[in-house]
Amino acid sequence: MKRSVLFWTLAVIVTLVSLVYQRVTGPSYPVSGKVQLNGRTIPFRLDRSHPGPTNAVVEIKTGDSSIAGIMSWKRHKTDDPWVDVRMIYKNGALQAELPHQPVAAKLLYRIELKQGDQHVMVNGDEPVILRFRGETPIWIIVPHVFAMFCAFLFSARAGLEFFSKEPNFRKYMYATLGCLAVGGFMLGPLMQYYSFNLWWTGWPLGTDLTDNKTAIAFLCWLIAAFMYPRSKQPKRWALAASIIMIAVYLIPHSVLGSEYDFNKAEKPASQTQSPQ
Repeated sequence: MKRSVLFWTLAVIVTLVSLVYQRVTGPSYPVSGKVQLNGRTIPFRLDRSHPGPTNAVVEIKTGDSSIAGIMSWKRHKTDDPWVDVRMIYKNGALQAELPHQPVAAKLLYRIELKQGDQHVMVNGDEPVILRFRGETPIWIIVPHVFAMFCAFLFSARAGLEFFSKEPNFRKYMYATLGCLAVGGFMLGPLMQYYSFNLWWTGWPLGTDLTDNKTAIAFLCWLIAAFMYPRSKQPKRWALAASIIMIAVYLIPHSVLGSEYDFNKAEKPASQTQSPQ
């Protein structure tokens, strides 16, 4: 009993650490930090993903109306000139809007803060990339996240069963496959469809590593399940599948995901509406 509790505790820790890591290192996670202006520390948190049909509001809380801000933006991977937008001070924060774009379209934006003769670029010289997407219903997001969490948890638990005196991989193995099937191949495509109007963006249709790593993890566990009654060392297959799943899920979320090609859209930059 003590060994089982220890294994479950370790499985939960590994799952939480891995999933949080792959989330916060992904290209859709906000950029955050601090800048110094005239001796004042100004924290910032800049979005890199925007859902729904509205403009994307960019905000920096300064708490000082004497600080001015200029947001510059342009379409990603184009030769468009930068568009400068004066930020408006409201409720203790400087605000500006990025114009709504088609799903999977990306805009680059950067912010300069000024006070007197001092100025500073937020996030240094590195522009932030924001991707627009559709809004996914909560009834899809919650079970998808829960199923993928359980899939990783059961996979980690199966791997730890390697160190049990009397290992029983079967229940954890099939629980992992079931959760991956539901979360990755039933609810996952629904997430993609609502977000980007596509059902699948991994191989062979695209390069989205989120879809690809789900397929790799599922395939590895299918192989482990197939070899379980046939191999003289079935626990090695389960351990290998568990390790591979941890490895692929350390890849940041949404890497190489859907991306709208402005150059193929044949829409002149002048037709892109300025937010202000």
